[in-house]
Amino acid sequence: MTPMFRTTAAALALGFATAPMAFAEAHALSGDLVIFSDMSNPAPRAVMEGMVARFGEMHPDLNVELTVIDREAFKTQIRNFLTANAPDVTNWYAANRMRPYVSANLFDDISDLWAEPEIADNLASTKGAMTLDGKQWGVPYTYYQWGVYYRKDIFDQYGLTEPATWAEEKANCQTLLDNGVKCYTIGTKFLWTAGGWFDYLNMRTNGYDFHAALTNGEESWTSDQVRATFANWRELIDMGAFIDNHQSYSWQEALPFMVNGDAAAYLMGNFAVAPLREAGLDDDKLDFYQFVRINPDVALAEDAPTDTFHIPTNARNKEAARAFLRFVVSAENQTIINAGDALGQLPVNAASSVDDDKFLKQGFEMLSSNSPGGVAQFFDRDAPAEMAAVAMEGFQEFMVIPDNLEDILQRLESARSSIY
Repeated sequence: MTPMFRTTAAALALGFATAPMAFAEAHALSGDLVIFSDMSNPAPRAVMEGMVARFGEMHPDLNVELTVIDREAFKTQIRNFLTANAPDVTNWYAANRMRPYVSANLFDDISDLWAEPEIADNLASTKGAMTLDGKQWGVPYTYYQWGVYYRKDIFDQYGLTEPATWAEEKANCQTLLDNGVKCYTIGTKFLWTAGGWFDYLNMRTNGYDFHAALTNGEESWTSDQVRATFANWRELIDMGAFIDNHQSYSWQEALPFMVNGDAAAYLMGNFAVAPLREAGLDDDKLDFYQFVRINPDVALAEDAPTDTFHIPTNARNKEAARAFLRFVVSAENQTIINAGDALGQLPVNAASSVDDDKFLKQGFEMLSSNSPGGVAQFFDRDAPAEMAAVAMEGFQEFMVIPDNLEDILQRLESARSSIY
């Protein structure tokens, strides 16, 4: 049986420092507020318990009960507890990962919260990720950027600067190849890393709306737009831009190519920074840039996987649940929970302060100010699991045997017809 941990705000308040009372509601909340969370690893759990403690202190007449469930077990249990004995607030994920519970009428429509100026103005970059069928179904509490991490010292050695256009990206790549350095490391053994390349190439070629429609089964894999994405990808493949035998490596096993200088860059999430630093790349050698613009008519959109809170349709204390969601996304709380000694990720509120870290600051600026096209969740979150598996197998195959593209696209289109 999965272990569950239950505590109350009153007990937690003894162990956590309190934040200022800036988030207090206009009137008292009472009764029970039941929260189920999958934040079971030590640091996220401490963050969750801290939020409960601070919110409980703000509302002394409210009894807050927190149940923490192992993250993997949570995934198998969520439908059952949403149906049979729903909490008032639950963790989950954004975008298409919400769809099964939205379609089953298990998540509440909270579009009215998103109409409130504090949320509408400061969480605008994540609204698309929380929207299905024109309505919003939850709020984000943390996310992290993807982008191109690169060896600044290698760029400096060959007189290269951060590219902003597709032409500049390819020109830099050619210079590196001419000097015996691969442009990009990647490990596609577990497929999802190739999904990152498809996401960026497709969003830069066709835009966020097309990408979202494609992952939602509304566009054809044999369309001219998808073919244009693969044509751009093939330009890099035909150049020899990627390390050899990448299908043999995990994402971690691909890191040494960059550390050793055999490859100059890695399209990856911000979680790659810590192991790169641990391997000896200090911030003088390591830098970051936003994936370049390809189609000048397309607004820049980013992959930024987002973790979320939702109010179940069968919740009993929706007034308190809505107050808790407002608290979660407030600028002050976002600063606290995403600090380096907490989650160490990015606040979703544009009015928050970001931790004093070079890459978090760059990511926060990019996602808050320089990504007008929207925020995607990564291919295996935006697409249904069955479609993601088939598609990412195709992406890896294309990177190894690009001449198989037609067979791959037909296979993906057939899968789309049967899965959606």
